[in-house]
Amino acid sequence: MGKQFSAISEKHKTFIENQKIFFVATAPTEGKINLSPKGLESLKVVNENTVIWLNLTGSGNETAAHLLSNPRMTLMFCAFEGKPLILRLYGRARVIHGRDADWQKYIPEFEGLPGARQIFEMKIEMVQASCGTGVPYFDYAEDRNELTSWAEKRGDDGLREYQIKHNKISLDGLETKIL
Repeated sequence: MGKQFSAISEKHKTFIENQKIFFVATAPTEGKINLSPKGLESLKVVNENTVIWLNLTGSGNETAAHLLSNPRMTLMFCAFEGKPLILRLYGRARVIHGRDADWQKYIPEFEGLPGARQIFEMKIEMVQASCGTGVPYFDYAEDRNELTSWAEKRGDDGLREYQIKHNKISLDGLETKIL
């Protein structure tokens, strides 16, 4: 069952900031559930009840489509070294595009990450900490640079062209409102 909290504590925040990977899960009202790993220093704790993460341009855009249908989101962090812990953040999220007013508020938090597609703002409703004793140890080697290199090579126009072709519609045919 784990322990449940109404907000992110300083201990939780430190744990989150030390993770190299996290997992995001969303689902539309009807259709496929999406579960994706994320990394690259793309998540920030804004305060005890808000996190933001920068979504980089990639092969799909399920999270954006799902949140327009159903704003529920779960983020999960696992300790792969040190003391075992699984930390889940449950809440409701919204999509922020480059054309939205809050984009300028949050984008400075992610300087240096090319390929920005959306920022997701999640309001935390519950934090759950569980043992994590079944999670194996893994050693972190380094971040991959293929995604950021790919985005830099494409440039703004190339990224927009890619997003038009590959990021407008979800697997279930839902709009992402990227344009």
